[in-house]
Amino acid sequence: MTRRMMTAVELSDAAAEAIRQLNHATGKPGGGLEYPGDAYSTVANLKTLVQRLPQALEQIEAFITSLHTDGHLTSDRGRPIEDEIDAIQAGLKWAAGDAELLAERLDQAHSALSPLGYAE
Repeated sequence: MTRRMMTAVELSDAAAEAIRQLNHATGKPGGGLEYPGDAYSTVANLKTLVQRLPQALEQIEAFITSLHTDGHLTSDRGRPIEDEIDAIQAGLKWAAGDAELLAERLDQAHSALSPLGYAE
């Protein structure tokens, strides 16, 4: 049986749901963080997630720009479509830059967690 590939919308929804569940898990005792190594691994995984965001954001920007270039976009705001495209491009570029900065901060936290151990 062939599995259907998930769409970008479905994948981003699943990622958002996974983070919602992570928020619940990390917010209560026994939610999956038992030892310092659990925090170390969780931060490493979040760093990897965030490092991958700029590529996705750049690809979304390229998609929208391509639709615009081909004349397939309109806006119901009454503003020129170029203004909408400029705002989208700026927002996605800023978000990608913020993700890069966040990844650096998570790398710092990950490194700071590395020497920690559990003392009974």
